[in-house]
Amino acid sequence: MRGLQNKVVIVTGGAGGIGAATCRRFGEEGAKVAVVDINLDAAQAVAADIVAAGGQAQAFAVDITQQDAVVAGVAAIEAALGPVDVLVNNAGWDRAGMFLKTDKPLWERIVDINLYGALYMHHAVLKGMAERGRGRVVNVASDAARVGSSGEAVYAYCKGGLIAFSKTLAREMARKQISVNVVCPGPTDTALFADFAGEGEQGEKLRGALTKAIPFGRLGQPGDLPGAIAFLSSDDAGFITGQVISVSGGLTMVG
Repeated sequence: MRGLQNKVVIVTGGAGGIGAATCRRFGEEGAKVAVVDINLDAAQAVAADIVAAGGQAQAFAVDITQQDAVVAGVAAIEAALGPVDVLVNNAGWDRAGMFLKTDKPLWERIVDINLYGALYMHHAVLKGMAERGRGRVVNVASDAARVGSSGEAVYAYCKGGLIAFSKTLAREMARKQISVNVVCPGPTDTALFADFAGEGEQGEKLRGALTKAIPFGRLGQPGDLPGAIAFLSSDDAGFITGQVISVSGGLTMVG
């Protein structure tokens, strides 16, 4: 990808499946990667892998559900690596359950991580990008936001809000030459999916049904996402903003 060499890239949820794969891809592209995660040990392991492969990376522990922690975290990243060029809001969490059987404490946790976390990150990073007149934001949402997903009502609510928020910010930030785009994974074989599907026979049935429904005949893998994310962060996508791209093996084909 053009234009990623030595760019400072923040990836939230950088120690997880899609996040770790994305961090490694940016490392391969020559970016300076801020691996942001609430689990510092796991983030440090990802950063160490990138450095061992000849890349540039540093781990940062940030609780994205706390705005003060986000502001402090972004300041620490910029002090260590330089002004942020690319923000990838990838962190997410869910717990499966039919809506009427869930309760407010669960809703609040899902909203805090999936919606407020991204809001805080945007607010902390976009100010500097706007002052400099350049930047890229890629938000990782979900096809649950585009077509619905039983058992993920509040998660879909958050990710749908993130899509609408991204399109609005794309309009507001365009004159500052800041692009804001969205990547929507379909069912992807990550820890989040395993937690959603559950264990045992029920989990295997869901996995089997989704595999049959996906035209490519398999669940997505974490490595299927970084290409789209890196592209939208690069100079090759310099005239693309406000767009939503599904990476789902053809399960969803939304125009």
